[in-house]
Amino acid sequence: MLIEIQRGDITVQPVDAIVNAANSTLLGGGGVDGAIHAAAGPALLEECRELRRTSWPDGLPVGQAVATAAGRLPCRWVIHTVGPDAGRGQTDPVLWRACFSNSLAQARRLGARSIAFPAISAGVFGWSPTAVAEAAAQAMADQVVFDPVVEIRFILFNQPVLEAFRQAFARGPEPG
Repeated sequence: MLIEIQRGDITVQPVDAIVNAANSTLLGGGGVDGAIHAAAGPALLEECRELRRTSWPDGLPVGQAVATAAGRLPCRWVIHTVGPDAGRGQTDPVLWRACFSNSLAQARRLGARSIAFPAISAGVFGWSPTAVAEAAAQAMADQVVFDPVVEIRFILFNQPVLEAFRQAFARGPEPG
């Protein structure tokens, strides 16, 4: 199992699946969500609209994950997950871990061998990069089985977020 932490653009990652820090509508938004939708093109939006019509008419709940094809992205799949929103009082770190673990479960179901994650909720959802990084490190430690996923990348948008992730993964998860 390889875990990489790097600064970059998640929309150009040569992996099997990328994780979209989506909003519950699944219909695009700002930040990572907007960048993924823009790079993927209209096919991604159409798949997301179909998910809303069929499986998730009320929107995707926080912590859940669902996969679509990737449109024009270099990956095969986009795994959409909704992170907790500090502004809405969603403060339980279990919600973050659910985003990561449910996204990995989707990747396993698809047969993905590599996956790239953004810093879920470390933008407009108001969480500090340190809190998000610690939740990610804990979620990865909680995963006993990654197979068939053999490569996990955290693709981060700026230097402070990158440093927070490096420090959290160097420290390791909290005991307990």
